[in-house]
Amino acid sequence: MNSFDIAAYLERLHLPQPEAADAASLEALQRAHRLAIPFENLDVMLGRTIAIDSDAAFAKLVTARRGGYCFEHNRLFLDALAALGFAARPQLARVWLGATAVPPRTHAISIVTLQGDEWIADAGFGGSYTPPMPLVEGAEAHAPDGARFRLTRDAEHGWMLWRAGDIATTDGRGGGDGFQPQYSFVVGPAYDSDLAMGNLWAATAPGSRFRTTNVVSIVLPKGFASLTDRLYRRRSGNDTTEAEITDPRVYRMRLSMLFGIDLTAEDVAKLGLF
Repeated sequence: MNSFDIAAYLERLHLPQPEAADAASLEALQRAHRLAIPFENLDVMLGRTIAIDSDAAFAKLVTARRGGYCFEHNRLFLDALAALGFAARPQLARVWLGATAVPPRTHAISIVTLQGDEWIADAGFGGSYTPPMPLVEGAEAHAPDGARFRLTRDAEHGWMLWRAGDIATTDGRGGGDGFQPQYSFVVGPAYDSDLAMGNLWAATAPGSRFRTTNVVSIVLPKGFASLTDRLYRRRSGNDTTEAEITDPRVYRMRLSMLFGIDLTAEDVAKLGLF
């Protein structure tokens, strides 16, 4: 990628250009990214190849105004951070939601250096919204939907991110009392080949959730919305809606009106939901 069109990216986010490469700007940028660009794996379910290079991520998520999953989101986000003067790099993580054994490193996040301190940032976690956090033992953050997050050291898996919050502001996973594990990571380099392997597993492995379930989600100003196969969930403030969609026309309408994803009737039929 020869240049990054930061103006087009910020227009997609409905956000003015940040004035400084600081923690406040990082938080505003990540928040705007998740409010504007949905998380989704529909192209995987349609049998399409998921390319995670810079040009492909920009073309899909910005130009075509689609969504994507973590490898696409965080590639785009890293490129935007670089264009805005942030120092950032990719990091692979293990998602523990629903895990019954040690999960593979199939989630991508970003490590951002701010005034010599490292922070985690994640513009591509589809299960809930995690604000940027300093990489410090015991660090906590509050999301706008009321959830609390905590970072702790883990003897085996490096760092563990925990979440305590209403299950209505998730995609239905990670419920329970108190803090629940979200994902873990060992700080270290993630090369393009590592990201390519994680993406390949996520998009093609028989055990991947993205091969078996149609997943769509987006952050709302005061909540979260998700569409998991035919189950629609939406939490805005104190209002919660949950319903099963039984009509493909309604499914297409929900995709378009709430998530900004426009699929043809033929594509929806290929998803095998109806």
